[in-house]
Amino acid sequence: MEKFIDGIEKLSEKFPYPVLAIGNFDGVHLGHQAIFRRLVDRAREKHGTAIALTFEPHPLRIIAPERAPKLLTPFKDKMNLIKNLGVDVIICLNFTKDFAHIEAENFIDNILYKTIGVKEIFIGSNYRFGKGRKGSPQLLRDMGGKFGFAVNVVDDIKIDETTVSSSKIRTLIAKGRIEEASAFLGRNYSVIGIVIEGAKRGKSLLKTPTANIAVFNELLPKDGVYAVTADIDEKIYGGAANVGYNPTFEDKKFSFEVHILGFDGEIVGKTIRVNFIKRIRDEIKFTSVEALAKQVRKDIEDIRQILGKAVL
Repeated sequence: MEKFIDGIEKLSEKFPYPVLAIGNFDGVHLGHQAIFRRLVDRAREKHGTAIALTFEPHPLRIIAPERAPKLLTPFKDKMNLIKNLGVDVIICLNFTKDFAHIEAENFIDNILYKTIGVKEIFIGSNYRFGKGRKGSPQLLRDMGGKFGFAVNVVDDIKIDETTVSSSKIRTLIAKGRIEEASAFLGRNYSVIGIVIEGAKRGKSLLKTPTANIAVFNELLPKDGVYAVTADIDEKIYGGAANVGYNPTFEDKKFSFEVHILGFDGEIVGKTIRVNFIKRIRDEIKFTSVEALAKQVRKDIEDIRQILGKAVL
């Protein structure tokens, strides 16, 4: 069974022995994956239904827009990642101003118990919910005793004594520490977008044509040059990506462009996924186009060596 329900009000059926994971799950990182593994295993043991209950938009977009984070995963990506972990049903709850004022007890009673009919819940240790974030694992346990559902709190996942979290991953990406971020995600951090027309300086001046990409993701790594791979038409290519403002040309407009190794074809208009492998260097303002071209050739050679060992 694979089912997506867009809005709790559209839930019209009762599922066998509903086992539920609740959260925003931005990034679907190693911590989230641990929750989903436990969820799916338990649902299979009980011949029940593994259900993910998530929210759109991110609650902070409604409660405190000025504090809302840049998200790691576009909504469609998040749904696919959750589905691929074996979850049977995804319920996306529309987070509104009215919903933000629901007391935690009412959320448990009306949504979890009466609407979903939950039998077991899996959450992370820091999960909070309801008006003023007053809902807690202990409140769930207390009300579970009343309504007859069990609550399982999944321990944090740590890497080198650091707890894996969406906020930590965002910080690492913003600092360009892409390999650490990918380790926390359990996969290479990637962005997806559409190739658009660019200034074409890569092809005309640097002899290294690039694909200029308008990304769907909200978060790109710190400005610089990166070794990447690119998924195009179900094929994987190596690439050299530049994130930033092209200081040699004194561009004022931000750009994200990728020189794709071994690709020869029309690319404008195509959807492309770029997977970040390793940060190579900062953006540098060169004294001439020739000096920049020489550095770009060196970057590409370095990236070929990196990808040859790590990916391709």
